Amino acid sequence: MAKKGVRQGMRQAAKVVAKKPAAKKPAAKLSATKKTVTRGKPVAAATRKIKAPAKAQARARVAKPASAKAQVRRKAAVTAPSKPTRPRAPEPQLPRHHELPIRPGAPAGAAWGVFGDDDQLGTINLMTPAVVVEAADAIRSGRVFALNLPINIPDPPLFGRGKHNHVIKQYAAYILDDYLDNFYPQASSQWDALCHVKHPRLGAYNGIPDAEVTGYGGAKLGIDNLARRGIAGRGVLADIGRYHERHGRTLDFTTNDMVPFEELQETLAEQKTQIRPGDVLLVRIGWTKAYLAMTPEQKSELATKTRCPGIEGTPRVAKWLWDSRIAAAASDSPALEAMPPPRTTDFMESNDLLHFHLLSFFGMPIGEMWNLEELAEDCARDGRYEFFFTSAPLNIPGGVGSPPNALAIK
Repeated sequence: MAKKGVRQGMRQAAKVVAKKPAAKKPAAKLSATKKTVTRGKPVAAATRKIKAPAKAQARARVAKPASAKAQVRRKAAVTAPSKPTRPRAPEPQLPRHHELPIRPGAPAGAAWGVFGDDDQLGTINLMTPAVVVEAADAIRSGRVFALNLPINIPDPPLFGRGKHNHVIKQYAAYILDDYLDNFYPQASSQWDALCHVKHPRLGAYNGIPDAEVTGYGGAKLGIDNLARRGIAGRGVLADIGRYHERHGRTLDFTTNDMVPFEELQETLAEQKTQIRPGDVLLVRIGWTKAYLAMTPEQKSELATKTRCPGIEGTPRVAKWLWDSRIAAAASDSPALEAMPPPRTTDFMESNDLLHFHLLSFFGMPIGEMWNLEELAEDCARDGRYEFFFTSAPLNIPGGVGSPPNALAIK
């Protein structure tokens, strides 16, 4: 009897609906479904979890469940990736370090001619358009980190460099201009151009004659080569400073204490950081943090006789940098490597100097005294040590160095 009454009520509700359209109501939320059987196969049937008038309940009872195909399409739309995966950049076809040189008469381990006999960019050539496109995947949060120190730090400047004088000129009550007098482009955060250091016996990168490597306008291997091209790609941070904290290791930042190659490798391994061809490697040993905490007396003493810690500068480190296809290497240390080299008494004849290997043999730019503190804190917080990297050096014709004007974008 109850079933008969329900059927009569449904027929009456259908007649009323046919005479007068029901007012639109807010969409009801779908709940988890119970299983029904259609032609022997289980199908999910959606039900509404709201209290509705009898008319709406009647319509809900006669509504058809969504088809299995529609549910699959709906699920696929929800789980589709937000952006396509970029293809990996092709591996550069370069000789390994033990196969160098390729040019007859070039020094052992020198990459002269690898990028062309007239090349002045060196390993920056590894930052191809495909490498730059792939590097864009490293941007996730949009956080930006500027990597330059203020141009008046260190104060006093190191390595006998002078202190600049900032002069302000007022042309009218509402117009200001300024200039820097006695400005050393390498007194603070910097790139070393390839002309900065030549091997004392074997010469400059690519065998370019000394007469053409003067640092003046029109000369070769100047910082203007990097400035005209621009630097962009993937950057990775090796936070050796935090590795030392975890393992109870300390550096004496007033000496030429050396970070062994094994500690650089272990730092990257603990971070789960993989090196890719064309990367810019940033090495933080904690020098900036230590320097800013020094007393004025300590800073003055360091300026008088500059000694600084850094990574090991031996040929095995140079070999690893080349075979890893690094495009450029930079550090918060004043010299990237420990300076002066701790394993030699003859600086000019030392083979334990990355400046000779990187600048003279590979054409690999070196960055020094970069501010990596905020970037390192963010990397430690989210566990991601890769980022998109850009740098725009000053376009100084033939120049020996420049502030990097570098950014890391995560």
